[in-house]
Amino acid sequence: MTKYSTVRVMAKIKITQVRSIIRRPERQKRTMQALGLRKINASVEVEATDQILGMVNKVKHLVKTENI
Repeated sequence: MTKYSTVRVMAKIKITQVRSIIRRPERQKRTMQALGLRKINASVEVEATDQILGMVNKVKHLVKTENI
């Protein structure tokens, strides 16, 4: 390791789809797909980066999040 490298440990979150994406705008459907969610009650565990948190914020009415 060089003196400039830093090890960043990101927090992880669990995202669970709780509502259907039927009759939702195409952007929300694609955001859910990008998060890896396809079915109701499906869950994924991802690192809580700014990009992921932004996507979750756009579909917060369709998902439930938990800190791990």
